Amino acid sequence: MSSQIRLRLLPGVRCLFDEPIQVKVAGLKPRQVVSVRARATDEKGLEFRSSATYRADGSGFIHLDRDPSLGGSYVGVEPMGLLWSLRAEKLHQYFFKNKALEPLVVKFSVHEGDEQGRMLAEETHERFLIGDGVSRFSVKEGNFEGVLFTPPGQGPFPAVLDLCTFMSEKRASLLANKGFVVLAVAVHTEKPSNNKPMHLDHFKEAVDFLQRQPKVGSKGVGIISRSKGGDVALSLAAFVSGVAAVVWINGCSAVVGSPLYFKNQEILSPLPVDWSKEISHESGASIVRYVLGDPRAEENRGTVVPVEQAQASFLFVASGNDLHWDSEGYMDEMVERLKHHGKKNFETVCYPKAGHLLEPPYGPFCPSATHGRISTPVLWGGEPSVHAAAEVHLWKKIQEFLTDHLRCGSKQSKAQL
Repeated sequence: MSSQIRLRLLPGVRCLFDEPIQVKVAGLKPRQVVSVRARATDEKGLEFRSSATYRADGSGFIHLDRDPSLGGSYVGVEPMGLLWSLRAEKLHQYFFKNKALEPLVVKFSVHEGDEQGRMLAEETHERFLIGDGVSRFSVKEGNFEGVLFTPPGQGPFPAVLDLCTFMSEKRASLLANKGFVVLAVAVHTEKPSNNKPMHLDHFKEAVDFLQRQPKVGSKGVGIISRSKGGDVALSLAAFVSGVAAVVWINGCSAVVGSPLYFKNQEILSPLPVDWSKEISHESGASIVRYVLGDPRAEENRGTVVPVEQAQASFLFVASGNDLHWDSEGYMDEMVERLKHHGKKNFETVCYPKAGHLLEPPYGPFCPSATHGRISTPVLWGGEPSVHAAAEVHLWKKIQEFLTDHLRCGSKQSKAQL
């Protein structure tokens, strides 16, 4: 490595996972062409890499927030492109970063030329999921288990139930950094079964548990959900008291997968599935967007969640390029129904070119991965750079929505690194 060439990460080499950084290179020759690379290993030990080619300016500087990539994992001006374009060598891999206590470690480096040139500079970057002072406690009470994150300070804080399809602490810990008490609970704690009923009572216990927390000051609980978690969140709002706000991301307007029970009675049956409508893709993955039955069909009325009877406020978020579910169609169906009942308790956001897996920003974009229910690869959809931009916008929108609808006292605190 050259001691004259410097790779800088601003504002520092450590930050929170959902914070942007500036990547700058100094000390190059005027107009020198180099590749700037990143690599990181996920919690399953799989390495992901990205690379982009840049040309230095007349003073030997490269600023990723100013200068366009000429080729590689992405092109154009993409300040955080090296992070969202991280990809494994093998197809259909999701970057697992779900445990809050360990940071994501990213190795940035600068190399001669645009291929396998000599390394000129290197820097290690740590991206933390949990900020200073945020507490993390594993919870197992009654019929549910999860992980509770509490911000520093006396509060009072608004309370949020994070319904993950499968257990992940990422979204919950990052929201706790922003001043929310968040309980992460998995919808599926084992491999899903179409024949095994899902009990809404178990999730009601999680709502009640949150409301009993001493630092919680909001009158109701917020719920954030995506995919299968979406119909559980809608059902809690429709059938359970104490739910004040729901963020529904690329879910369904009807129950999917398993019959839903409440107080020992089946209240909603699942949408029928027609696997003959699965579409094979040349990549080896499948498009399963069309396999679910139509919630609007008369024969499927018993599957649809009656959101019109909910008192909560809703933020419906749909991706126009969702290849997993027709989430935009499901959103439109719910909006039409709410309007028919004279309801105005909802907001909608649609990202036309984003895919199914909308997550907190600056993580690796995942175009396809093994599906947790069917254990084969599926396409999630989305155009990488546009999807990444949608995640940045949505993350801010979620925080604003939850803050507006979960108001409590003035004494609050947020975590910092």
